[in-house]
Amino acid sequence: MKKGNIWALLPFVVFLCLFIGSGIVLKDFYKFPVIVAISIACIVAIMMNRKTALSVKIDLFTKGAGNPGVMLMVIIFLLAGAFSGTASSMGAVEATVNFALSIIPANLLVVGLFVIACFISLAMGTSVGTIVALAPIGAGISAQTEIVITLIMGAIVGGAMFGDNLSFISDTTITAVRTQGAEMKDKFKVNFFIVLPAAIVTCIILAILTMGQTATVEIHQYDWYKMIPYLFVIIFALIGGNVFVVLTGGIVIAGIIGLFDGSYTLMTLIQAVGDGISGMFEMALLAILIAGMVEMIKFNGGIDYLLHIATRRIKSKRDAQFAIAGLVGLTNLATANNTIAILIAGPLAKNIADNYEIEPRKSASILDIFSCTIQGIIPYGAQLIVAAGVAGISPIFIMQYCYYPILIAVCAIIAIFIGYPKQKLRNQ
Repeated sequence: MKKGNIWALLPFVVFLCLFIGSGIVLKDFYKFPVIVAISIACIVAIMMNRKTALSVKIDLFTKGAGNPGVMLMVIIFLLAGAFSGTASSMGAVEATVNFALSIIPANLLVVGLFVIACFISLAMGTSVGTIVALAPIGAGISAQTEIVITLIMGAIVGGAMFGDNLSFISDTTITAVRTQGAEMKDKFKVNFFIVLPAAIVTCIILAILTMGQTATVEIHQYDWYKMIPYLFVIIFALIGGNVFVVLTGGIVIAGIIGLFDGSYTLMTLIQAVGDGISGMFEMALLAILIAGMVEMIKFNGGIDYLLHIATRRIKSKRDAQFAIAGLVGLTNLATANNTIAILIAGPLAKNIADNYEIEPRKSASILDIFSCTIQGIIPYGAQLIVAAGVAGISPIFIMQYCYYPILIAVCAIIAIFIGYPKQKLRNQ
């Protein structure tokens, strides 16, 4: 394997210095626009290697940015945003939350909040949106009981990361699948059976810690049929429906329901679709710019260097899987965004996976699980910051109760050691 060129990594260094440095100085990792940091890093990447003509470098950058796989990922991002915006604007989130609260026993409310967060995040594809919807309810439960609010927020954050890791419309999952060339349904099956024990153990822990505690939760009126778009997307995605057909169908169903029950007029429906799409603009542009930057770094020998460093001590397929896990975990610690971490680490992980014959469904699962582990426990990540903001506490106090993100890492490590899933035969 080529040793590559360490200086080709300068754009990565510039991006991380801008992002981390601004976060430390401003005491907020989300103040400095990540799109600006990436743009500056892209300019640095293009200006490097003076031996190559500028026109050639720009051509290389645009070819990398316009890679068919990247464009497909961008389109899926936009469709997922349109579905999420359309369904939530017509009341699907409120209906699902109130339905779930109506059937949960009063002595299992925290366990119930975790389970609700799992389903909502799986349906919505956004962990932060799930926390925003459920954190006020959690705060109300804490006020009525002796259950510390930090435990409740930890349960909600854990459930939110469940969907962030598994949802068919989560930008994190979409990115993991597209960068590894995996099928969504294959990745879901592998990923689900790895994290299922973690979810069960989390429920048991929460039940034990809150034993004997009850509270009364105000349940608002809801219309059960508003949950149909979420159920449609989850069910048809699970049976292997084409992602474009499934998401388009979900948008149409949500729109029809909203029009018939008065939640939408034709114009407000169109606006909801537009708002959902525009909410994904930054992530789509980030994917394009990062792909272009990675192509330039690859051209200058940076990817070869990283692969040389990452794989020089790898002696087995198991070592390679841990290398992928460490790569995305460290990137996530630096970027405080699991989707960006996968966008950056994904191409390297794909090279490692190909060299050591790791199936795309497994490498995609490793990327997603370990990025969500880090994202679910770092106090400067959006998830803990949002939960802490609602609770009026420091996000550091919530970390100790983030059981689920830690447990999925444990389960993933066990899966690597036992060789789950078994390798598919070549002709399958």
